[in-house]
Amino acid sequence: MLSAVFFLGIKRVLPDKIFSDKAGTTKNVLIDSMLIDAFEAAPDSIDKTPEATTGDPLDDQPVTYYETNGVTFPDEKFEDYKGNQYLIPFFEKLYQLENSGEGNVRIAYYGDSMTDGDMIVQDFRNDLQQKFGGEGVGFVSITSESAASRNSIKHDYSANWKMQSYLNVKYPKRPFGVNGHVFFANDTAHTEWVRYQIGRGKFNKSLGKATLFYGRSGNDKATVSYVSGKDTIYKKLTMSGLLNTVNLLSGSSKAIKVNFNQADSIPVYGFNFDDGKGVHVDNFSQRGNSGIPISMFNVSLMNAFQAKLGYDLVILHYGTNVLNYGTKDYSWYERAMTKTVKRLHDCFPGAVILVVSTADKASKYGTEMKTDSAVVPLSNSQKRFALKTQSGFANLYMLMGGNGSMVKWVEEEPAMAGKDYTHPNFKGAKKIASLLYGQLIQAYDQYKELRKAAKPEVVKPESADTISKNTADE
Repeated sequence: MLSAVFFLGIKRVLPDKIFSDKAGTTKNVLIDSMLIDAFEAAPDSIDKTPEATTGDPLDDQPVTYYETNGVTFPDEKFEDYKGNQYLIPFFEKLYQLENSGEGNVRIAYYGDSMTDGDMIVQDFRNDLQQKFGGEGVGFVSITSESAASRNSIKHDYSANWKMQSYLNVKYPKRPFGVNGHVFFANDTAHTEWVRYQIGRGKFNKSLGKATLFYGRSGNDKATVSYVSGKDTIYKKLTMSGLLNTVNLLSGSSKAIKVNFNQADSIPVYGFNFDDGKGVHVDNFSQRGNSGIPISMFNVSLMNAFQAKLGYDLVILHYGTNVLNYGTKDYSWYERAMTKTVKRLHDCFPGAVILVVSTADKASKYGTEMKTDSAVVPLSNSQKRFALKTQSGFANLYMLMGGNGSMVKWVEEEPAMAGKDYTHPNFKGAKKIASLLYGQLIQAYDQYKELRKAAKPEVVKPESADTISKNTADE
């Protein structure tokens, strides 16, 4: 009884929300400096108080689409915005692949801790490869903080690699690669190595074609070596361009260990594993990332990656690290990500963009777990910059079930999310992948019907280059 009286007495003076809205850092939690800079540099006109909310005239305006080579998606309300009209170049590539069985389609999936360890992405990739073909996990970095927890490929490496990340280094020794990292084998006393083995997955039966990506250097002595059968193969690393590649495997190998010999000063980016046909999805996850660091990409180097890999779709899946910034006015983030998307169009000409909103997240209000009050303002801000940049949009918060969905995911049996009320577990990640895949394929099926009704002699959708240029002109 004394405890009950004490609780009822103290409850009156407790805040509604037990945990602060203000951003903070804890041990082993990464917060990208560009996110902090963007928040602190926001104009004084932005209300940074926890009660602040933001709106935009776009919220009340209908979204009207115009014909793209005979195909026009129905107009939308801002509330229901998906932006499928702007994904037409990607849908057409899928259409050509599905009908000819030739060629390939490639997707770059950028995310934060939600996609750590290939979570969500591995199931999204599997769904696409099931429908359109393709094998392999795509591009994999030299080292990875989530290598031990990744199931789609087994990955280990020596401890003497030097790494720089766009999350915590603003001025790298060499430009960051397509994965936001650059690696150096600068330990001249010991050989650096990396090893990859096939992981789980229906379409991971072999590594496929293994290609090393590396940059320019004055080093003319470097080689890589690996064992093939009973032979040790040596290949010289030539520095003919800003971005260079060397093919190491072209068969059905299930594992490869690569040694880097006298390779100091060479910027190394990673390996690509695929069969060269169907659909391939590269997971570029980074814990603590807001998405803003992508704006640091070197356009010339990314153009070189695009020439070799050929991305058709770039997915931006962020929000986890942007919530709880002491405000519900995310116009500062919206402004920064608008610039980021425009940089991506410069980096990957021909690719279209799909923005995936923050997932639901629950916080404690009084004694009850509820949807965090910042989730809806942030997801609306993400929708606005998607619309402003003519990008597709997937509202993950609503796909999950909207208000209170994360609490349900945590409490149902079996659970689909962890007790942090933020991150899905493997079951939840598979569900999210299915939701995103479902929206994308539903839009693709709608495109095929619209395409059929339009009956153009030759459908050549407006390129993403033109879309980007039009956006920039606006």
